[in-house]
Amino acid sequence: MIQINSFNFLYEQDGMKVLGDLNWKNMDLNLLVVFSQLYRYRSVSVAAEMGFVSQSAMSHSLGRLRIMLDDPLFERKGHKMEPTEYAHKIAPFIDGLLESIARELLTRREFCPSQFAGVCRIGLTDYAEFIFAAQLYDAIRSEAPGAQVSFVNVNRQNYISLTEQEKLDVVIGSIPQLDSKFCEQYLYTERHVCLCDPQLIDVQGMTLEKFAALEQALVSTDGSLTTQTDKTLASYGLSRRVSLASRNFLTIRHLLVGRELIAIVPERMAKANGFDDGLVTFQPPLTVADFDISLVWHSSVTQSDKGLWLREVVKRTIIQAKWLE
Repeated sequence: MIQINSFNFLYEQDGMKVLGDLNWKNMDLNLLVVFSQLYRYRSVSVAAEMGFVSQSAMSHSLGRLRIMLDDPLFERKGHKMEPTEYAHKIAPFIDGLLESIARELLTRREFCPSQFAGVCRIGLTDYAEFIFAAQLYDAIRSEAPGAQVSFVNVNRQNYISLTEQEKLDVVIGSIPQLDSKFCEQYLYTERHVCLCDPQLIDVQGMTLEKFAALEQALVSTDGSLTTQTDKTLASYGLSRRVSLASRNFLTIRHLLVGRELIAIVPERMAKANGFDDGLVTFQPPLTVADFDISLVWHSSVTQSDKGLWLREVVKRTIIQAKWLE
């Protein structure tokens, strides 16, 4: 038994359905529309009129159909084109196939967050995950209670490969020199502050010389013990001693308590809620470059209904958040 099934020819062999060879170069789905019209109207002229083509074009298409399906399909009896037995047999399937194409491919379904039960995959840098994760989870779940949220740690070096591997919907963080396959939307600019234990370090009247003389800690994503700050100090003839580096902000913060250590950290990380360790912040006595936080996504999902919704939720959650005040 041979049948057409979802654009594939299948045949049964020993009770198993097997994919057979098909010359797709000779397959024209428009011919299925021609078949449907001829089957409905039983007339080449009427089918041509309803299909907005000439009668000769309709006749030519019928000829191609007969060759493709190896059957006369329609035979003239009086003024009508009567379907053959085979045409009657395949007509329900072809109508169903055309309906499926119209429904699944040609009709865009409106995305409904309240009915969404899939996964929102969000790439976050260390900074972004620390600052945004809880608020983003709450915002997404408030609109899509059936959704699952997957946070994936990314950085400037691996966000491209991880977006592809993990099928990330969006990436949030500081991603300079964005790859050409990605789009971005600026969210805000982050500043840096100094963080230390005021019981051990006098922050009043902090001069550049006093700052350089202090033992320092770095939040370093790659383990490096030097930053642009060292070059700035060198331009003033000064240097500092960095005695600690960690990619984990919480580690740095914990080690600042009770120690004569100072760290330059992103302001919103330093001022985040939930800490009662008594650490204080103050403005660095030298210029430390700000950095931009952006919403990033692969260009292939720019018009995706899910992507449009999720990016709007992320943007609204971050821009309207209290931590930007």
